[in-house]
Amino acid sequence: MLKILLPTIMLLPMTLLSPSKFLWTNTTSHSLLIATISLYWLLPTYYPHKITTPWTGLDQISSPLTVLSCWLLPLMIIASQNHLHHNPMQRKRMFILTLTTVQPFILLAFSATELTLFYIMFEATLIPTLILITRWGTQPERLTAGTYLLFYTLTSSLPLLVALLHLHAQTGTLHLTLLKLSLPPLTSSWTNFLSGLALLTAFMVKAPLYGLHLWLPKAHVEAPIAGSMLLAALLLKLGGYGIMRITPLMNPMPPHLHYPFLTLALWGALMTSSICIRQTDLKSLIAYSSVSHMGLVIAASMIQTSWSLSGAMILMISHGLTSSMLFCLANTNYERTHSRTLLLMRGTQPLLPLMSTWWLLANLTNMALPPSTNLMAELTIMVSLFNWSMPTIILTGTATLLTATYTLHMLLTTQRGPLPTHITSIPNSNTREHLLMTLHILPLLLLIMKPELISGTPL
Repeated sequence: MLKILLPTIMLLPMTLLSPSKFLWTNTTSHSLLIATISLYWLLPTYYPHKITTPWTGLDQISSPLTVLSCWLLPLMIIASQNHLHHNPMQRKRMFILTLTTVQPFILLAFSATELTLFYIMFEATLIPTLILITRWGTQPERLTAGTYLLFYTLTSSLPLLVALLHLHAQTGTLHLTLLKLSLPPLTSSWTNFLSGLALLTAFMVKAPLYGLHLWLPKAHVEAPIAGSMLLAALLLKLGGYGIMRITPLMNPMPPHLHYPFLTLALWGALMTSSICIRQTDLKSLIAYSSVSHMGLVIAASMIQTSWSLSGAMILMISHGLTSSMLFCLANTNYERTHSRTLLLMRGTQPLLPLMSTWWLLANLTNMALPPSTNLMAELTIMVSLFNWSMPTIILTGTATLLTATYTLHMLLTTQRGPLPTHITSIPNSNTREHLLMTLHILPLLLLIMKPELISGTPL
């Protein structure tokens, strides 16, 4: 564990001390090295925890997510080079510092085996994200977006703290490995119902569940590209991971607790997909599509069958890469046209033919077309939900149909159609952007060869 954590922390002095000529080169190559070394966490094992220290340990659920978070740091640094181009040196250093600070927090949150450490790190990721949005966002509305993010997260996670303290008072420990051995006999009293609700609400807001999702489009639209990638790929996964970690502790879960969550998640997948169809803002569209995908993850991790849990796991990883790639593509368009409105970005295919190839690939994976891991995940989730209750197929099927509709709508409006008259000259796509897209899509295409690495089931 320290093999990754210490080099990540040493990135901080490196950004401060690198000569200005080599700042981007040093930080990118160093974080790529860390990402490459972290790949050995994916090695399958028969033990419940692979790499254990007293407070942290990796099992089949957390190792794919930690590798994903290591993988995304260099991508975020590569993506934000262009829009920081005119900033003074100190500001660039501060930006990279903020990005790097999130990394150890997220790694510790995903690998913590002690729930107090998990809670502290879960909250600590909020601070650098808030700084990213309110300091490097594009419009003055970023302050309201920051306020939304702060208050939604804080009000939902205070009950989580109280519930964790209550759990500690009941059992005398918060170690996940020990909690599995000493489950408190959960009677159907209202205190246990309330503590279960408190444990779940914080993760539902983070995931986000439909109805508690209003902070997400705001934060996404106002955040810089690195902030958007961080939110979509990693912070939403904290919510899903928390649900998958906490729900086994509340066994058996009171049924009147998880029915509302399930219905809201599936209905939300339907609603946000239909909201996506009438979005005019590109980043907002991608943000709402994240809500509908995470709705499937929530629904799957609530019913707790082995199929649905592994489907939720695969969907979290593949959605992290896909939505991050879509945000990068939206950003490349934004840097050329300085607009996020779909109608003002039409017809870029003849101008940037290679970029439209990336657009096509990203949209196909977002639609869950074979041979992407998204398809495998969505099929697994749908089958397990159908097995649990027949009528869910109506909701999930309609949501899939609407997902395909808005994805094709996004592809056609950005790539086809007449070119807007105000675009006279447009800079070419460069190698940096193509490398960025390749590093996003390559893991997706390779993981379908061996999906058990990320399926969360012990081999």
